Amino acid sequence: MSKRNLGERIKLQSYGEMFGEEKETEVIVSEQIKDVALSELHPFKNHPFKVLDDEKMAEMVESVKQYGILVPAIARIRAEGGYELISGHRRHHAATLAGLDTMPVMIKDCDDDESTVIMVDANIQREDISISEKAKAYRMKYDAMKHQGVSGGSSLAEMSESAGESSKTIQRLIYLSNLSDELLELIDSKKLGIAQGVDLAFLSKEKQEIVLSVMEKTGIYVNMEQSARIKNAVKEGLFNEQWLLEILSYKKPPVRKVVFNQNKLDSYFEPNMTNEDIEGIIVKLLDEWKAKGGQD
Repeated sequence: MSKRNLGERIKLQSYGEMFGEEKETEVIVSEQIKDVALSELHPFKNHPFKVLDDEKMAEMVESVKQYGILVPAIARIRAEGGYELISGHRRHHAATLAGLDTMPVMIKDCDDDESTVIMVDANIQREDISISEKAKAYRMKYDAMKHQGVSGGSSLAEMSESAGESSKTIQRLIYLSNLSDELLELIDSKKLGIAQGVDLAFLSKEKQEIVLSVMEKTGIYVNMEQSARIKNAVKEGLFNEQWLLEILSYKKPPVRKVVFNQNKLDSYFEPNMTNEDIEGIIVKLLDEWKAKGGQD
């Protein structure tokens, strides 16, 4: 295997970043790079970011065929043998599709929490990340930072600074990580809003299944008012499938509003009469009409 010296600072970039599509992420390292067989590289446990065979992947594969892997991945030694990828899952997949046998990898000595933080930071600013990927990634980093002794509020502040998103946004996304994969898919497909998702995230997995089942049966996806009612109903012990069916099936009566043309009003009422006076006369006449059975 060939080895190459590496400086104390390396900028991790995917191929999209090289062409200005993504922001770069800096990670301080001091190890060496070596070529590792692709078969010895294994995905990060519970890796939240999807590796898709889409147009961008096809472009990356062509780039790898032409230039090779220009930016090293980061990995650590696995107890079971081989290496666990921390950063570079898409590059690893592109290298596999391009027919390579090895790729350059930084072998880093780090624990689970440090590996998680590096993994999330190296991917979180990509432009093509879904809401569900962000939610799971932020949850993993938040938990890792708490394990490292960083308090909840400080964790959110640090995550906000490094990711360029508000603490409130990150906190809402962390809540979403409590949703089932099926509900997260509805958020990714924009059938369910983030605000509704946050409300439903407070439900147990069993109750989330009920909500998902009822939405599939009715073809109705909860709106903000309904998700708030569901959350409150769970707290008050009122939630069940029949209650939810009634809530989703309920249709508000249409709001009826009658507007009179100004010329028509002027032909019936004196100019000095107020709107209240006019409304009073109309209501009185309608009452008389109703008393006669609604007939002429």
